[in-house]
Amino acid sequence: MKKLRLKRFVVVGIYLSVFLTIIGATIIYSLSATPKSTKEEVVDYVDDTILENNELPVVQEDTTKMIKPFTDTSVETAKYFYDYQGEKDAQEKAIIYHENTYIQNSGMDFKQEKPFDVVAVLSGTVLDVRDDELMGKTVEIKHDKGSYISVYQSLSEVSVKKGDTITQGQIIGKSGENMIDKEMGNHLHFELYMEGVIVDPMKHFDQVVQEKKAE
Repeated sequence: MKKLRLKRFVVVGIYLSVFLTIIGATIIYSLSATPKSTKEEVVDYVDDTILENNELPVVQEDTTKMIKPFTDTSVETAKYFYDYQGEKDAQEKAIIYHENTYIQNSGMDFKQEKPFDVVAVLSGTVLDVRDDELMGKTVEIKHDKGSYISVYQSLSEVSVKKGDTITQGQIIGKSGENMIDKEMGNHLHFELYMEGVIVDPMKHFDQVVQEKKAE
């Protein structure tokens, strides 16, 4: 009987020892694994790249478009820009007759029976305001974008002065008459220069302003 009790005690002791060993190993493994897991999370999910991307500025594309020098939809085009490479019919519509002389139109002419508001085609600064003997009251504006200078002639009234800062669409005067094309009556003569070269305004109206060479 003593021999049988000894065997049971030994068996129970063995089971208990194995059980405690397993529990102890599990606790030790858990304690040693926890710091490693935390460290891996820091490396994988919190890094400098994410913080740097949040600090990058958002770049928005500038889509400013040049508008026409008037807002009244009843204003009509009286004469177009003379294009030396254009069609013959179009060239004939871009000729000014003055004192028995035919002159190629260096801009565009817009007319209406009554004086209409003339507005800046882009934001900029007034370069000059003068009263020209042939072309009437004239305003020149240097624009902030596109290396443009716009010229407004045949004005009956001027509401800006040299050095003024102008916003796109701001009224700068009213249409009128001039001596070089008096038969046209009330109208606006508009010219556009890009990097010092005169260009066809029609090719730039309603187009996104870009820094480019004149064509």
